[in-house]
Order: sequence, then structure tokens, then C-alpha cells
Amino acid sequence: MAGQALIDHGRLLDVLGIEVELMMSTALSAPADTPVPTTPGLTIGEVIRHVGGVYRVATGWMTEGHRPRGWQENPAPGQSGEEYLREGLASLHRELTSHDPAEYAAGWWPADRTYGFWCRRMAHETTVHRIDLQNAANRIVDEVAEDVALDGIDEILALWFAQRLPMLGLSGTSTGTVGIRTGGHNWIARAGPGETIAWHCSAEEAGRADGLVTGSPMAVYEWLWGRRGHDAVTWQHSDDAIGQFWALLRLATR
Repeated sequence: MAGQALIDHGRLLDVLGIEVELMMSTALSAPADTPVPTTPGLTIGEVIRHVGGVYRVATGWMTEGHRPRGWQENPAPGQSGEEYLREGLASLHRELTSHDPAEYAAGWWPADRTYGFWCRRMAHETTVHRIDLQNAANRIVDEVAEDVALDGIDEILALWFAQRLPMLGLSGTSTGTVGIRTGGHNWIARAGPGETIAWHCSAEEAGRADGLVTGSPMAVYEWLWGRRGHDAVTWQHSDDAIGQFWALLRLATR
């Protein structure tokens, strides 16, 4: 699978802006020291600062041509977490909107070194952490639109499962395939000794996999990111193949 976004990058920029506002409204509704269970060891205030730092790292990759060094990891004295986040977002947004999505931009994923990669990555980074904060604050979790969830499913399979795991030198202990079926889209993820790959496939091919995972696009998106329990989706066939797949994703995205 090529891994390029399934939806327009203008749409992803809109998602980025909307998700930041949802994050901030959630953060302002709960104490900053509220623990965030899905990001163990971090509080709501620390997640806000983390995302502001991620924006700076992404912008540095694009402007400096390599992973930035010496970037401002935490708010300046007297600067709030919200100010730090919004300052980072402003720089990121300026950089993303000043270039065509297909234009070259340095990055850590060899398969897609474009501005489009960073647009997609930051949209989903923000969406996942918005879900984290809403859960931590006991707020109703806003829906992820189906097209965005499907794009995020494709991203986690292409980028994190098929690329990040090999970069970390991690793979499966036994060979197994898992079909993922949702929203009219189908993928296969295969893991085994020295191998983690994923690709789009037909519904029939997904159904022939050792294990099959189905559910709504948002449920599958959240489950793949470890933000929903196993009861959010339906498992069929081999529990071992699905269990290995899910455990590998936790290593890839930690």
C-alpha cells in the first residue's frame, strides 16, 4: 500500500483545526492534573504540551530538512499550555499551507516524504489525543467522520504497522494474517518472523484471512490506536492472529 491519504489534504487541514478546538475546550473543562488513562503517566495538561511539542517537531522537519534539535520542548516561563499549543499550531499551519501537498518535505517515513505526509500525520495525531482528553475528562467523545476514520485506519496500517515496526526491528513470532473490514473498505495485515506488511484487498480476501476484525469505521480506528477495548469490534476466526496483530500495534504506537 502506498500510504498516501485517502482524502483531500484540505479536508485534513480542516480536521486539524477542528480537533485542536475540541482538545482545548476539553482541556479547559477539567483540571490540568487529571490523569489520561490512554496515555499512561500523562495528565491532561501534559498531553496538551506534548501535542504542542509534536507540532514543533513536525514543523522543524519541514523547515530544517531533518529532525529538529534544540526546539522548545515546553512552554516558556509564564506561557500557558494553551498558548504553547496554539503557537505551535500557527507555525505548523503556515508551513503546511505554504506548500503543495505533493512537494518534497523531509520526514521519518521513507515511503512518503511530502508535505501531505505531515498534514495527514498531524491531523490524526490531534484526533487521537482529542479522544484521549475527552475520555479522561468524562466527556462524550465526539464522532470521527467516516472518511477521516477510514483514512486513519489506512494510515496506522501503512505507517505504523507496515513501516514503524520494521524501523524498530520488531515483527511477529508466528505467521498470521488479519483482515480488517469496515465502511466498504478492506485491508490485510500480515505478521511473521521478520515481516509486517499491510495492503488494501477485496472483501473476499479479507474474509479468507486467519483472523477478521469488523466494526464501524470509528470503532475500528479507536481500537487500532488502543483507545477502545476489544468489545468495540468483532473478532472472527483466529484469536491468536488478531491478538498478535493488536500487540504489535501497541509496540508500534507507544
